[in-house]
Amino acid sequence: MPHLFDPFDSRRMHLRNRIVMSPMCQYSARDDGTVTDWHFVHYGARAVGGVGLVLLEMTQVAPYGRLSPEDLGIWDDAQIPGLRRLVDFVHSQGVPIGVQLGHAGRKADPIFDAVGPSAIAFSDDYRVPHALDAKGIATVIDQFAQGARRALEAGFDTVELHGAHGYLLHQFLSPISNKREDGYGGDLDGRARLILEVADAVRGVLPQDMPVWARLSMLEAGAEGGYPLSDTLEVAKRLHDRGVDLIDCTTGGNAPVREPEFPGFRLPLSAAVHALGVPSMPVGHMEYPALADAAISSGQADLVALARGLLRNPHWALAAQQALQVDPTPPEQYRRAY
Repeated sequence: MPHLFDPFDSRRMHLRNRIVMSPMCQYSARDDGTVTDWHFVHYGARAVGGVGLVLLEMTQVAPYGRLSPEDLGIWDDAQIPGLRRLVDFVHSQGVPIGVQLGHAGRKADPIFDAVGPSAIAFSDDYRVPHALDAKGIATVIDQFAQGARRALEAGFDTVELHGAHGYLLHQFLSPISNKREDGYGGDLDGRARLILEVADAVRGVLPQDMPVWARLSMLEAGAEGGYPLSDTLEVAKRLHDRGVDLIDCTTGGNAPVREPEFPGFRLPLSAAVHALGVPSMPVGHMEYPALADAAISSGQADLVALARGLLRNPHWALAAQQALQVDPTPPEQYRRAY
C-alpha cells in the first residue's frame, strides 16, 4: 500500500508526496483581485516546506461573487500576469500548483449584489440574493469556463471546482438553499445539474491530460433539511464519469451551524468516496503525521489536505518526515538544520 511520502499522479500532474496544501482564503488581494507580495511569501513558504501540491485559495470567477473585496480573482485577463508570476515562483521550488475556482453566490460580501439559486439569504448578516434565471445560470457556467481558461494561460497544473462550504455550486446542490421548480431544482438530478454542467464546461476548455478536481461538502451536518451522504456520493460518481479526477471531501457551510470537529472527522467520508473507485482527499484536522499516513496506507484516501496545520507550520511536511522516520528532503539551503 502507498504511504504519505509516496508519489501520486493525477493525469499529467506529478506529486512528490501525498500532502496537499488546502485552499485557504487570505483576504490579501488588491481591490482588482490581483496577487500581492503576501501571496508569494505565503505559498512559496509551503512549497519550500515540502508539500506535494499547493492549492491556491478560492479564486473568484465573478467580481460580485467575492466573499470580500480582498479575494483573489480570475474573472479578468488582466489578472493572469500576476497569477503566472506566482505559478512560476512555486514551480521554481519543484512543486505543482493548482487553483480553486469559486463563486460565493448568496455568501458574497454584502457590498456586492448577490445571486443564488433562490431568493433566500444565508443569514441576517447577508443580502437576500437574486434568484438566477436561465441567462444568469448560463453566465455562471461560462464564468467558470473562462476562469479555467485563464488558469491554463497562467500555467496552473490543475483546477478545483469549489462545490462546498455554502458557496454557489453547493447552494444549488442543497435543498436548504435551492427551492427552484425548474430544471435546476427539485430532485437530485435538478439540484446537481449546475455543478455537472460547470464540470463539463471546465473540462471542455482544458487539455485532456490536465486534471480537474472538485471539493464537495459531503454532509450538511446539523443543518435541518440538508442532503444525505448518498446524494453527494452519487454526485461524486457523476463528476468522475465526466472527467473530474478527485473529490476533495469536506462538510457543512450552507447553514449557520457548527459541527463537532476532531482529528480525522472527515476521513470516513473520504473512505466512502474512495470505495466507489473515485480518488479522494479528506481535509480537517489531519495534521497528525501518523493519522495522515494511516489515511493513505489504509486505503481511505489517496491524498491528505492540510489547512490550519500548515498555517501553524509551513514546514509541516519536513517535520512529518522526521516523525515518521522518513529521510528528510529539505531544500539544500536548510539541510544544515536536519
